[in-house]
Amino acid sequence: MSATPPAVRIVIADDHDVVRSGFASLLDTQPEFTVIGTASDGIEAVRVSRELQPDVVLMDIRMPRIDGIEATRQLTSQGTNRPRILVLTTFDLDEYVYDALRAGASGFLLKDVTAEQLFEAVRVIAAGDALLAPGITRRLIAEFAQRPTAAPQPTPALQELTPRETQVLQHVAEGLSNSEIADRLVVTEETVKTHVSRILNKLGLRDRTQAVVTAYETGLVTPGSRPPQGERTS
Repeated sequence: MSATPPAVRIVIADDHDVVRSGFASLLDTQPEFTVIGTASDGIEAVRVSRELQPDVVLMDIRMPRIDGIEATRQLTSQGTNRPRILVLTTFDLDEYVYDALRAGASGFLLKDVTAEQLFEAVRVIAAGDALLAPGITRRLIAEFAQRPTAAPQPTPALQELTPRETQVLQHVAEGLSNSEIADRLVVTEETVKTHVSRILNKLGLRDRTQAVVTAYETGLVTPGSRPPQGERTS
């Protein structure tokens, strides 16, 4: 019999007591999760997370002292045991999506999600994947299009990508899922997953949300551009 995997350790940061207790109660109904701490503001969120080293932090954006975006930036920019951040907010606004993901968040979720959606989001984030729905990706892309044009910041690491990996990265930045990329390039979904994994490793990125930001900020992709279609191979 295989050993039971350890529970996902979670910290909840929100300045409303009802929200903290509500999410904690929901998550504690699942044997695979354990809420190990809570925080009522951004500074406390950083302190508690560094002390307890959770796997996942549910991070509100609007909090006293420092907001959730700055707290996310501090938690994801230092150390080796960096938690994965799932941003929770009532504000479905482009600027928050962009800033939260750029700060290092791995997912973005509205507070009106169902219990099952919350559970699945934590599972996805804890497993090392990114939670970025196509609609969120489209808003992120739109945000790049609306911002003042800045000089691209190319990175030498992009040159290490193969032509196919570059093509896959362009499609990721377009907001396509792995299955959609597979259809576009006429390859298997497993092949796409392998390419995405190699892209993240070569560029030193945590997940595909960072890949989207990197693709635009380096100038690999520009708003309105469309990567070439794949060709059928044997």
